[in-house]
Amino acid sequence: MGTAIKNSDHAHSGEATAYLKIGDVAEMVGISATVIRSWERLGLIRPRRTDSKYRLYTPDDVRLLQRARFLRKERGLNAPAIVDLLVRNGDIPFETRPPAPKNEKLGVKLRRARTEQNLSLNEAASAIGISPGFLSALERSQMSASVGTLRKLARFYSINVLDMFQPSETNPYLVRPKDRKKLAAGRGVHMELLAWGNLIMEPHLFRIAPKCGSGESYSHNGEEFLYVFRGELLISLAGRQFRLRGGDSLYFDSSTPHEWHNPGTRETLVLWINTPPTF
Repeated sequence: MGTAIKNSDHAHSGEATAYLKIGDVAEMVGISATVIRSWERLGLIRPRRTDSKYRLYTPDDVRLLQRARFLRKERGLNAPAIVDLLVRNGDIPFETRPPAPKNEKLGVKLRRARTEQNLSLNEAASAIGISPGFLSALERSQMSASVGTLRKLARFYSINVLDMFQPSETNPYLVRPKDRKKLAAGRGVHMELLAWGNLIMEPHLFRIAPKCGSGESYSHNGEEFLYVFRGELLISLAGRQFRLRGGDSLYFDSSTPHEWHNPGTRETLVLWINTPPTF
């Protein structure tokens, strides 16, 4: 454990307070510095800054982060939902929450997540299992990633797939079709987010073009349920194949390696629900 820093002229405050560095806070709370910085951007905490721009945290910041970690781990809430809940409970004031960036591209989010970890394109791409050129194209929004790659990116950067949709507004309860948040997930696959806010589920509508699919096998924590409205879906669970048609449903443990594609000649439409929201 690092040593707390006493407030001085270098910290922008008038009180004698003991501060903690981000590495110490990450160790105390049990989360990465990257997650702490992402929660800061959402307004969960507002660390002090030294003249050299180093972040300094108070015991109150640590308590809020511990509360947020509990909500994420035990209730499965994503980061915007945690901030929304803490605002509504009065744990953090509404005015501290910054406005959500409008129309921020996925590539910008991915580039920020990488640079915050001080990783080069080669280092991040090698760890994720993709080529540096492909990662660079994703960061410049010149290409879209498959569902399998999106899951890998989210897990590596400790962000939530839901966060890629930018669902930072308060839970709207009712979501009209025109207001759904959409994300391209590789060639011929489009994900539409059906709800956001204080959630323990990740509900999507998948539109899958013929001969298109997840791109690769992937797995993660949780459980998932899917219902096919129309078309066909061929899904492989640890090598065991299931062919679903309109009206069929499937429930499985998300830790089972799975991959899928549309084997038919028309678009497949699937209601797909993960719980908890996946990382």
